[in-house]
Amino acid sequence: MDVSAVFPELSPEIESVRDMVNRFMEAEVKPVMDGFEKRREFPRDLVRKAGEAGLYGAVFPESVGGSDMGYLAAVVIQEEMVRNDVRFSSCNNQQGSTCPSAIYFGGTPAQIAKYVPDLVAGKTIGMMSLTESGGGSDAEGNMKTFARRDGDVYRISGQKMWASMANETDVGVLMARTDRDAGVNGVTAFIVHPKKYPGWKATPIDCLGLSKSMRTNVVFLDDFVVPVEDRLGEEGEGFKIIMRTLQPGRVGVAAKALGVARRCFEEAVRYANERELRGQPIGRLQMIQADIAEMAVAIEASRALVYKAAMLMDNSMPHNRFAAIAKYHASQTAKMCADKAVQIFGGYGLAEEYPVSYYRAYSDMFFTGEGSANVQKIMIAEDALGYKIADRHHGKTGLRDIRKDDPVKQR
Repeated sequence: MDVSAVFPELSPEIESVRDMVNRFMEAEVKPVMDGFEKRREFPRDLVRKAGEAGLYGAVFPESVGGSDMGYLAAVVIQEEMVRNDVRFSSCNNQQGSTCPSAIYFGGTPAQIAKYVPDLVAGKTIGMMSLTESGGGSDAEGNMKTFARRDGDVYRISGQKMWASMANETDVGVLMARTDRDAGVNGVTAFIVHPKKYPGWKATPIDCLGLSKSMRTNVVFLDDFVVPVEDRLGEEGEGFKIIMRTLQPGRVGVAAKALGVARRCFEEAVRYANERELRGQPIGRLQMIQADIAEMAVAIEASRALVYKAAMLMDNSMPHNRFAAIAKYHASQTAKMCADKAVQIFGGYGLAEEYPVSYYRAYSDMFFTGEGSANVQKIMIAEDALGYKIADRHHGKTGLRDIRKDDPVKQR
């Protein structure tokens, strides 16, 4: 598919980034990723190489190791990484989005300079921990993990769920209550160092079809120590920081879902042209053609939505509603394309040797990640009805903007 023909506003620079990502994935990731999966070994060196290649720093300024290319470049990078190998893309958020973005949005210039460059360079492994077992889409309102001030440190106790890379992380961002009675205004953000301080235990969760080398985890915190200087912002500002962080993350997940849809489509087309039934490729069958056509149409629609959302963000234009629309549509497209691809493959669609088997699992994950489909529909409807709930939660927060503010350079 010639994306530049559909989106002539995409610069040659961004198209060259797309080519670079594909070359990197072909040369560095694809030859070795299956081995990491079989050994259940975290590919730390690959993450570092991806960071050195600039795959995590598109939205960050050069002063912290980024390329300052913007959100459109970032979604193209994520789309192509997922299309090439969705398993390796599992750490994209931790290295190039939620974890460093939370520090950038809510941290002091010193915290930003200390942590963000190494995260986007892949030198340190990041993590974001928000969700708890009873939280789901209302993680802040149901948060039980508590941070108790004890002199120059906080002591955090509780349990977190679905914390990707928590068993490997060097530095992460974690949300905990500092006031049990203040609702969302009692949530505080912390920079955490699991390998440096006691009280942290991360246990990988076995998820059907997902990566065995880049894991999500349940985290147990037992008086886990965080120095006061590693608090992000003031006490009670955690909700504001996380909502500002999840805003671009929603478009990133939409781009990943688009990558899943494209890979499933490509695999289905290839197989439909190779597999024969009664002396002819199954691609000649009208019902197979109908599936292929529906996949192609949905992919083009999702691409238009995802790219437009990123362009709006790059131009500092209102985008909350559009980001939710893009995430909703792209995640629906990913599930539909994955399901149809498995059906076209038949029994082989369940075999691990074929990528569609695990791409289908990731289509379910991206359907839920950064807000389920129902949450997106609520945001879209409330904005359309004029309730402006999305603006209150995701609009102006008083936090800095990656695309405008550079506190490190200003220091």
